[in-house]
Formats: sequence, structure tokens, C-alpha cells
Amino acid sequence: MNATHGRPLPTTIPQYLEQLREALRGADPAMVQDALYDAEEYLRSELAEQAGRDEAEVIASVAGSYGAPEEVADIYRETEVTVNRALRPPRPPKRRSLLGRFFGVAADPYTYGALFYMLLSLATGVFYFTWVVTGVSTSVGLLILIIGVPLLLLFLLSVRLLSLVEGRIVEVLLGVRMPRRPPYTQRDKPWLTRIGELFTDGRTWTAMAYLLVMLPLGTAYFSATVTLLAVSLSLLVAPVAMAFGWTGPGIYLEGLHVALAESWLGALLAFAAGLLLLFVTLHLARLVGHFHGWLAKHLLVRNPLV
Repeated sequence: MNATHGRPLPTTIPQYLEQLREALRGADPAMVQDALYDAEEYLRSELAEQAGRDEAEVIASVAGSYGAPEEVADIYRETEVTVNRALRPPRPPKRRSLLGRFFGVAADPYTYGALFYMLLSLATGVFYFTWVVTGVSTSVGLLILIIGVPLLLLFLLSVRLLSLVEGRIVEVLLGVRMPRRPPYTQRDKPWLTRIGELFTDGRTWTAMAYLLVMLPLGTAYFSATVTLLAVSLSLLVAPVAMAFGWTGPGIYLEGLHVALAESWLGALLAFAAGLLLLFVTLHLARLVGHFHGWLAKHLLVRNPLV
């Protein structure tokens, strides 16, 4: 095989990766990042095993087994569809009525994933914020010493690692495609060039900004979720409290108690209000899931460049 789609086969690994990136133009950036990482890993392992052969010969032989760039791009697009169908939970049927769409949110698995993410985000937000603030202050403060530079580099690499971990959490709980491999970097570049790219790559800093902003976002998500769930569930148990003679839901303020359900009619109205608020909370969780998935996609995923 000497050419694919009218184009000559690449003779170097960077050329192969460039053609693969062009063939995947318009695809999900997270998938492109994974494809480039996998391709380079395979090509370099083949080149290491066949150390006595020319790089162009190795790539030509690899094109017959691994595939030419355009063929690999087609395989990745097809595999992406297959994997998404296998991993994603079945979508709930579309409902046309307004009531069906309102109550149908309870049948969407990602609603509960988003709800759990909102609760989890407080813990992750505190950890991310603490890690970034401590890492920046420590590494920058030690730059006057010889240990400061390697410590700063390790910290920036840890930011990339945390962004990869956060991406996996986002994909599992929110259903947004995120990278499953580390960010692609051309590995035959000199070390100084690669270190420089660590500083000049905008995604290093946007990932750091994401980790910082997770603290206020996580606090807001957690507070809203706990408050809305507590209020809605307390209203839902009003009939049960009425049946057993317990103190029903009410407003407590400096020793003053204003009962919201002192009769069966009030208890039933409280139950209806709690049910309505519960579904509003589920819709809010789904909305937050869409927003946060969009935010993570734009701050944690970069378009890989060769």
C-alpha cells in the first residue's frame, strides 16, 4: 500500500500523526486526543522493536497492520459510535406532552449522575483548590532555589493528571465525552522544547483555572442540592407525619414554629408541593450537568496539535 485516498503514505511519525489529525478534523477533540496518543504509542513501539530498519519502512509496514491515517480515522469514528452505544445507558423514550417531559426526567440515568456529581463536587472542589493553591505557592516560592524548577514542573504535570481524572468523573457521571488518554505531545522533540510547551500550552492554565473554580462551583452545587432535597423530602413525608401524629414540616426561626401541615388537606398540599419541588430539583441537576459538561469540555480538552 503506497497511498491512501490519493495521498502518499507518510514517511515519519510526525507526518503520520499530522495526517491522522487532519483525517479526524471535525471529530470530538477528546477522541482526537485519544487517537493521536494511541497512534504514537503504537508507532514508537514498532520503531523500537525494528530498530535496524528505516523509519519510512517501518511506517509503510505498519500501514498494512495498524492502518493508514485515513483508515485509522474511519475506524476510530466507527468505534466511537459502537463504544458509546455499549457504554451509555439506554435513553428514555421521548415524550411529547409537557407533563411527560417534566416527569420523564426521572427516567434519565444521567439525572442521578448529575445529582451525585453535585454532591461530590464539594469534596473534589476543596481538594483541587487546596492542591493548586499549595502547589503554586510552594513551587513559586522555591524558584529561587534549585529545587524550585523541578517542583514547578511536577506540579504542572500533576495538574494535567488531575484534569484527566476529573474528565473521567465527568464522562461517567454527566455523559460528556472526555479524553481517556493523557494529552498528546510529540515525543521526539527535545526536552527543553517539551518543557516550554508545558508552559505555553493554554490548556495547562485553563485546567488550573478549572480546578480553582471547582471550589465555588462545588460549594454552590452541594448547597443547592442538599437544600432542595431536604425541603422536598420533608414536604413529601408530611402525610406520614400526620398519620403518626409527628410534628410535620414547618418553618423554625428563633423558637418560633410555623407548621405547614396541620390538617390532612395541608399535609396533602405539602406532599404535592414536595413532589413538584423534587422534580424541579431533578431538572436543575440535569441542567447543571449540561452546563458543567460544557465547561469541562472547553477547559480540560484541547485540540491536539502535531
